[in-house]
This record gives sequence, structure tokens and C-alpha cells, in this order.
Amino acid sequence: MRARIEEDLLFLHKEDLPEYKKGGSVVRNSYFWALKSIAGKASRYGDWEYEQEVWFALGRMLMSFTESGYLGHRETILEFPVSQGEIPDPFRLVATWE
Repeated sequence: MRARIEEDLLFLHKEDLPEYKKGGSVVRNSYFWALKSIAGKASRYGDWEYEQEVWFALGRMLMSFTESGYLGHRETILEFPVSQGEIPDPFRLVATWE
């Protein structure tokens, strides 16, 4: 998922977010609700925002879904732009650069 940090907020790109689908995959729908539940702002048509206070939990959650093997690697790994600089500690195991 494409990600960026601005003013101590982590943003996940709206086009990379999981979709909730009634009658869809239980794992994918659980992933959607887990991401949405800790987002500071989860607009239906915009990027989702995460405050620094939840980064540790978000990193652990992403690792858990990554290790489950039920979702694709690109769906659970954060992709930061190279210009972002260093990847914050809570995301070191679940992030890379674009």
C-alpha cells in the first residue's frame, strides 16, 4: 500500500485500501475493519490517516496479516516514497520504498 507521512500523520493511499464486500472474503473484510477501526480519519473517498499514537499497533496488525498468508504482499506492506527518508521504527518490518 502506498503510504506517506506528513506532519506526524501516516496516510494510506485511497486506491490501495482494502474494500469491504458484503459476502466477500472474511479475511479481507476483517482486514478492512481492523484498518478502519484504528484510523483517525477513514473517509470513503479519501486517504486514511493514522496518528503516531497508533503506529505501533498498526505495524503489529500489518505484520499479523502479512504472516497469515491470506492476503497479497502488496496489500499488507507499506510502500513509502524514497523522498520520505527513513522508515519509522514501528513500520521497519512491514515497509519498503516505492
